[in-house]
Amino acid sequence: MGDFDELKAAIEAEFPGWLVWRSDAGRWYATRSGDLTDAQLQAGYAMTVAADDPDGLRRLLRDQSHRDPGEI
Repeated sequence: MGDFDELKAAIEAEFPGWLVWRSDAGRWYATRSGDLTDAQLQAGYAMTVAADDPDGLRRLLRDQSHRDPGEI
């Protein structure tokens, strides 16, 4: 699908505030670079999301960014 560094940079550019990495097992992760409030955590915001591939990670990040754009 593409070089990891290129995919990582593209996802981080598309979703500012998230840091992307891939585990040794090949699973894709993103974690927020800032903190969430207790209310945001209770509302379903995640500090870290994980997916099997970059497309799955993008879907999860889109879901996070559409919860309430004004909150984060």
